[in-house]
Amino acid sequence: MEVIGQWASAQFVAAPERLRLDAGVVDYVLLGLYFVFVLGIGFMARRSISSSLDFFLSGRSLPAWVTGLAFIAANLGAIEIIGMSANGAQYGMPTMHYFWIGAVPAMLFLGVVMMPFYYGSKVRSVPEFMLRRFGPGAHLVNGVSFAVAQILIAGINLFLLGTVVNALLGWPLWVSVCAAAVIVLSYTALGGLSAAIYNEVLQFFVIVAGLLPLTIAGLNKVGGWDGLTDRIAGSPGGAEQMSAWPGTELTGFSSSVLGVVGIVFGLGFVLSFGYWTTNFVEVQRAMASRSMSAAQRTSIIGAFPKMFIPFIVVVPGMIAGVATSELSAFKRTGEGDVDYNDALLLLMRDLLPNGILGVALAGLLASFMAGMAANLSSFNTVFTYDIWQSYVVRDRPDDYYLRMGSWVTAGATAGAVGTAFIAAGYENLMNYLQQLFSFFNAPLFATFILGMFWKRMTPTAGWLGLVLGTATAVTVFFLNENGVISLSGQGASFVGAGAAFVVDVVVSVLVSRKTRPKAEEELTGLVYSLTPRESLRAATTGADAGWYRRPGLLASIALVLIVALNIVFG
Repeated sequence: MEVIGQWASAQFVAAPERLRLDAGVVDYVLLGLYFVFVLGIGFMARRSISSSLDFFLSGRSLPAWVTGLAFIAANLGAIEIIGMSANGAQYGMPTMHYFWIGAVPAMLFLGVVMMPFYYGSKVRSVPEFMLRRFGPGAHLVNGVSFAVAQILIAGINLFLLGTVVNALLGWPLWVSVCAAAVIVLSYTALGGLSAAIYNEVLQFFVIVAGLLPLTIAGLNKVGGWDGLTDRIAGSPGGAEQMSAWPGTELTGFSSSVLGVVGIVFGLGFVLSFGYWTTNFVEVQRAMASRSMSAAQRTSIIGAFPKMFIPFIVVVPGMIAGVATSELSAFKRTGEGDVDYNDALLLLMRDLLPNGILGVALAGLLASFMAGMAANLSSFNTVFTYDIWQSYVVRDRPDDYYLRMGSWVTAGATAGAVGTAFIAAGYENLMNYLQQLFSFFNAPLFATFILGMFWKRMTPTAGWLGLVLGTATAVTVFFLNENGVISLSGQGASFVGAGAAFVVDVVVSVLVSRKTRPKAEEELTGLVYSLTPRESLRAATTGADAGWYRRPGLLASIALVLIVALNIVFG
């Protein structure tokens, strides 16, 4: 315990001078105005809450453009901004795979194929869908694993939110973490999901306004795209870091073929589809939409900004890796008092004048708050509905669960403060995040997709596949940590995710052959072959009329753009 205490003390100290940002009065005024808007939205959203459905799912009344921007902003948290810029600094262009291979295809699949099942069944959460499909065993396992994952991921967002406050004000990091937690807790507990979603829309525009000038200034510093190419070619990793494929440094495989397989199967299929199609943080935004069509369009609308976000997130990280003295030295030697997570702050310190610095800081704070608020709003829904109401305190009036949601939000915030200490120990937080996804999302996707398309899959197979799939991913992690296998980069998480998926499927098939499935009449609306096709079709009249509101057409346009981006930057 003494060693842990010493380590935590070392992490949570005053800001190093190297990261202190020279913010002026204008910067602080801009930040102050931003926080006024954030808390104001929480107070306004409070007026519309009269039931637990209003608090947890915004009364299912929001338009697609709002939920679509919230969908992508909820993902633009600390992990996306700091983690992907760190990845850009370390690995270069292969980081684009997290967007073009590891996000957009799965987002389109969610909108076109899976959202009709979610929205049509009127479930309040992904675990509740698991309850109807498989019963209480899989429901409880999924609910608990999701809750644990959200507390861990919220800790990452909170740690990085505290890091910015730490760098700006020089407060000890633990004070910064607690102050940041109070702000996010305030508006999330006040206005529930509506406050989170409307703040996420605001935060999306603030993030873009904050990071776009940094990209432009950074490219100007290194002599444009050609200058960046020349500098990266002369740095560790070399010219390969300017090409998205084959990404061998990212995957940890020496073989180009294995690198591509790892990216396409491990990241593009298992991790990506596991995250985007079953993660309630994202799905919750779509389920707050006012119609089936709007719910389908939510993730598809989000796919368009998602494919261009790396140009204001990954590219600044690449610039920082060769243009800031401390980080370029760290990249060459692996030594120094900075790490890849510092890429954006170092670039902001060196390039942005007062005023623009305030906008950029507001963008960073907006991203961290959006990510953490998304974690909290989804955690309180799952914990309140799927754990507390289902297994602890049943059959209470709706007001009881509405009040419980606010208390759960406070408890989750306190938990995130604790898990922020874990995040403090990683020099590249994407490594940590991808491990969490391999533990929690990969096996869930296997269970979910198999259960949706195979009516013979049984309730016993549902929970047992989840447990053994998760155990497999954890085993791969420990084998890599202890040198039994040796994969650098994020290769271990890709292998762990693939192994978890395969084990889950094999176990589910074998167990299903030996156990009794549910009756077919219980699976209508939950299994593709047993669901009437008309119930899966979105309306095309009224508020959903117009070719530009057709989910299939929008998804096709997005897919063409993704193929083009891979060709141009491949």
